[in-house]
Amino acid sequence: MQQNSTGFKKELSLFDSSMLVIGSMIGSGIFIVSADIARTVGSPGLLIIVWLLTGIITLIGALSYGELAGMMPKAGGQYIYLREAYNPLIGFLYGWTLFTVIQTGTIAAVAVAFAKFTSILIPWFSYNNILLNVFGLNISAAQLLAIFSIFILSFINILGIREGKIVQNIFTLSKIIALCALILLGIFIGANSVAISANFSDLWSATWTQVSQGKIMNVQTLSGFTLLAAIGAAMVGSLFSSDAWNNITFTASEVKNPKKIIPLSLIIGTGTVTLIYILANISYLLVLPLRGNPEGVAPAQLGIQFALDDRIGTAAAEVIFGEPASLIMAILIMMSTFGCNNGLILAGARVYYSMAKDNLFFKSAAKLNRRAVPASALIFQAIWASILCLSGTYGQLLDYVIFAVLIFYILTISGIFVLRRKQPDADRPYKALAYPFLPFLYILLALTISIILLLYKPLYTWPGLLIVLIGIPVYFIWEAFNNRSHNK
Repeated sequence: MQQNSTGFKKELSLFDSSMLVIGSMIGSGIFIVSADIARTVGSPGLLIIVWLLTGIITLIGALSYGELAGMMPKAGGQYIYLREAYNPLIGFLYGWTLFTVIQTGTIAAVAVAFAKFTSILIPWFSYNNILLNVFGLNISAAQLLAIFSIFILSFINILGIREGKIVQNIFTLSKIIALCALILLGIFIGANSVAISANFSDLWSATWTQVSQGKIMNVQTLSGFTLLAAIGAAMVGSLFSSDAWNNITFTASEVKNPKKIIPLSLIIGTGTVTLIYILANISYLLVLPLRGNPEGVAPAQLGIQFALDDRIGTAAAEVIFGEPASLIMAILIMMSTFGCNNGLILAGARVYYSMAKDNLFFKSAAKLNRRAVPASALIFQAIWASILCLSGTYGQLLDYVIFAVLIFYILTISGIFVLRRKQPDADRPYKALAYPFLPFLYILLALTISIILLLYKPLYTWPGLLIVLIGIPVYFIWEAFNNRSHNK
């Protein structure tokens, strides 16, 4: 009988780690969320500003995380940082929220997006194709495909870190090529005088367009505080699209030289993605007018604001080469989302493994299989993410995730200040750039966005906060159960 492994395998090089950062960040968001941003700010200039601000915030976060990653190169990453900076309760709240909303919610949202683009090629996988009705809940072919993709990727990662990283590298390189092709085609072939005139003759006139059932209900002119609020609300999509850069920290025990490689991969990965995202949006603006008509037919008539199902990447490709190009782009985006979820699935399970080691998750998750991966943790993650696939649309899951993410990013960056006081002599092979200015700037910006989201997107942000708070009694119940079991 083959025994379980007693330790992780150090398989991840700088290239592998950078591919994990890039691959986990680039999913479907860059091909979709600019439509909602365009409706929220209504300005080509502000569309770029939203993505630029997102890139700056992400880069500052990554530069700051490098210090923590160098100090504590252990499986679990951010969970470990919060536990050490504060206490086990804060660490548990992060792990609890990661499992219930952040990681599994993101996996579900990306899987749903994968299914959405698959339906372009195979209409049978449409959300309108309802296959089952269970207790009043309609289950579509798209939702079943999303769930199937989650379990396939989980199975691949159960086979070992080597298999997981091979899939990650292949799909990440593919998506980089796809995005670079889209950017170059937009700039050198697809650029047209109609889009350029519409977008660049009036860069800054800002409006917030409210849409219901495919019709414009209200167009609000933005200025002053309402403009700042709109920018903050618009950043939900761009922040979601730029999230998961911290996932490499979860796999620290499998990185060959984590104290050096993890900080470097964070900088390389987030910097690369930020540049790609800004160039992609410039390309969109050269190909499609930002403002459009929801009752239009052609991509140029719909504009970025009202691209069919928000599929901006597909709309841009269709303008350049017609319908065949949109099908090709759909395939490339399917590859992108599939690869993104591989990275999320690979990394997330390592946090639940670390929690289980601290007796804060199911005991079986603390074991590695004979391939030196936490198979039980991967299975738990797949089951819950699949349930979330049935719970709401892509946009709802997106809103739900990003607020909880911001809460713990703020706490983690604040943890740098805490640990500088608590552990002044700890080994820090890499120190946060421009400390304390840049970490403090990150906290300030993230807090501002969080407050705006609470005010302007309460339907999904307040429930996200509630999920975090529910973790408090869960922690004490779990601790009481562990103490009772230990005393028997």
